Amino acid sequence: MANQGDVGGPHRRSGSGALADGADGDSAEARLALAQHPETPQLTLIDLAADPSPLVRRAVAGRTDAPAQALRPLARDHDRQVREAVARNPSASVGNLVRLVKDADRWVRWAVAGNPACDESVRRVMAQAHDKELRGLLAESRELEPDLAARLVDDVSPEVRERLATHTHDPEVITALLADRTARVRKGLARNPRTSTAQRGALARDPVADVRVALVLAVELPEADLRRLVDDRSVQVRMAVATSELVPPHIRQALRDDPDEMVADAARTTPGRGSSPVVQAPRVGHRAAGGDRRRPGGARH
Repeated sequence: MANQGDVGGPHRRSGSGALADGADGDSAEARLALAQHPETPQLTLIDLAADPSPLVRRAVAGRTDAPAQALRPLARDHDRQVREAVARNPSASVGNLVRLVKDADRWVRWAVAGNPACDESVRRVMAQAHDKELRGLLAESRELEPDLAARLVDDVSPEVRERLATHTHDPEVITALLADRTARVRKGLARNPRTSTAQRGALARDPVADVRVALVLAVELPEADLRRLVDDRSVQVRMAVATSELVPPHIRQALRDDPDEMVADAARTTPGRGSSPVVQAPRVGHRAAGGDRRRPGGARH
């Protein structure tokens, strides 16, 4: 890095007294302040990218106005947090992001996935990664290209397919995942608000109770599907119908005499959408607490 005398010259010519004072110091604190100052010239930032202090290099790596000449070496820095700062920097070049998405450190790789500068070329590298968490982050991307989504439909990891199922906007991908043999993947679809009425009907008939439970709790269903679920063989599914805020009160009333006492109690006491909370009379020999009022949407049985 250039010595502080060399760096200080341009600052004095810039007319910034604060920068000039910081440039005269030789401590890491002074160099850190210089790296963080919004008026520090880009040539100085390039010098500071080679600073012996990782805190200083980290500060430069996170600046959106840092020049490419500064970020390029920082993308190869031996300090993981410095590389991670570059990976999060929306001004990082595609070349740097492609390098960092292959980084040996998982936190660096995952940081790239959340960078708004991550484009199709970076996503294609992510799709080929051995890191299933990275592929899972890719599966959640709103900008996911159709061919990459189709590739993830057949991903070896059920977790990746589940995350794709929960977040995809692609009707063809949803249709393909409906046939997935892993219940957790179909459960992910059940939580996806972008499913069609027909797809929700298929999920309401899913052989796995957990899928049907997730569906009832996550999305609004046609009355025909709800009527079927009121008579579901699974107590967990009927409990979901009895407690879901998305189920109309008149459907819930059908469970007031459910053979399972807990389901019946939930159906009688859970407030419906837009309804007033149910106020139960105190039992004989018990005094209701004067200051206790149940809130709408409060604890359920």
